[in-house]
Amino acid sequence: MADVGAKKPSGSAAGAGRASEKLWGGRFDSPTDAGVERFTASIHFDRALARFDLRGSAAHARMLASVGLISADDERALREGLAEIGAQIDAGRFPFDAALEDIHMNIESRLREIVGGETAGRLHTGRSRNDQVATDLALYLREVSTAAERGILELRSILVERAAEHIDTVLPGYTHLQKAQPIRYAHYLLAYYEMLDRDRQRFLDGFQRVNVMPLGSGALAGTNYPINREELAEDLGFPAVTENSLDAVSDRDGAIEFLSAAGLLMMHLSRFSEEMVLWSTDEFGLIDLPDDFCTGSSLMPQKKNPDVPELIRAKTGRVYGHLVALLTVMKGLPLAYNRDLQEDKEAVFDTADTIRDVLTVLTELVHGIEVHREAAERAARTGFLLATDLADYLVDKGLPFRQAHEIVGRIVRDFLDHHKDFAQIALKDLQKFSDRFQKDVLDYLDLEASLERKKSTGSTARKRILERIRQIESQ
Repeated sequence: MADVGAKKPSGSAAGAGRASEKLWGGRFDSPTDAGVERFTASIHFDRALARFDLRGSAAHARMLASVGLISADDERALREGLAEIGAQIDAGRFPFDAALEDIHMNIESRLREIVGGETAGRLHTGRSRNDQVATDLALYLREVSTAAERGILELRSILVERAAEHIDTVLPGYTHLQKAQPIRYAHYLLAYYEMLDRDRQRFLDGFQRVNVMPLGSGALAGTNYPINREELAEDLGFPAVTENSLDAVSDRDGAIEFLSAAGLLMMHLSRFSEEMVLWSTDEFGLIDLPDDFCTGSSLMPQKKNPDVPELIRAKTGRVYGHLVALLTVMKGLPLAYNRDLQEDKEAVFDTADTIRDVLTVLTELVHGIEVHREAAERAARTGFLLATDLADYLVDKGLPFRQAHEIVGRIVRDFLDHHKDFAQIALKDLQKFSDRFQKDVLDYLDLEASLERKKSTGSTARKRILERIRQIESQ
């Protein structure tokens, strides 16, 4: 690339055209370097804001006419021209031009062709690209936050539906990926419901903070024109306007909050996906994933690979990367606008697309998961999962819990040494360790009884799970 700082004659092929052809080109007497044109262009991704830019511009035109800054004829021509541009974009006929940098300049340039330069030039009265793009992004974030919340609601609904089907499906619960205590599969699914409920609240919270209109802030200091920001806000569905123009044009908190909420959502979905990968292996054998969500091997004919949950795990890192990238972009920016802020959009757009696709595919996947009930229950009956119940029995008989814990630990060690499990337990085996063991101890070693002894709110007992499902369904 040629030296960016070098002057070039106005007719140079290295330039993208005379500076005067730019909508901001009055101050310049030489064209932008062709390499700089490519480097700084954002139209290849920020065209995703087209619909929001058109909506904001139409509202701005209405407001300018309302306060007498443009004529009714100009307003009508502007809105008709913007509508025509929208139709061209929808039909795939809009001539996007990288030399025009971004979506805002592309739209304004096309508007000049449709309605004439003088009329089109009036649209930018009282606004800057700085508050324009901040408004476009706020409109976009409102939409994708709402879409994320809807996607979460759909996935939560399926989890509750499957939980109701699996009230009596028992499987091992794990800590440290080691068998710990028996739980109901319904209880497991509802754990993810609770995570998703928090995720949904985060998107709703973020929506409230991004739902404040920046338009009318100008480049950084406000505007000299008697615009009506409140009218604009009402037109665009914002309940409030920003209170500081300097903050409004440099703020990207809404984008960062969206990425943060998306990162937490993806973390939860990645955890679920990891368990789907593990549990579908022969080693665990607890579930089977639907064939249409898996792939095979080009070499090994027996393979059934859990590609969907694996990709969800991987895409989590992608979303994390976008969050860290934008935080890093923002951390050293002086007020107000800097071109660095162009780097916010790809992160937000890609994240919105990613969580939309992940929520859609995972909702369908959960529909088709087959639980191997008998295998899951067999797994819950082995591995000393009722050891805590045995300690609780001794507590009921008057021993301090720590002493009871130590006794049951010695029992487990003895059974391991003799290659036995609780399924082969006899009263005399237990009485070697404590005379507090009586015949009723065998009731404590019943799997179903163990589950139903969990009395606390939020536990895995059938009654508690049904209570929670009823609460959810009544909301």
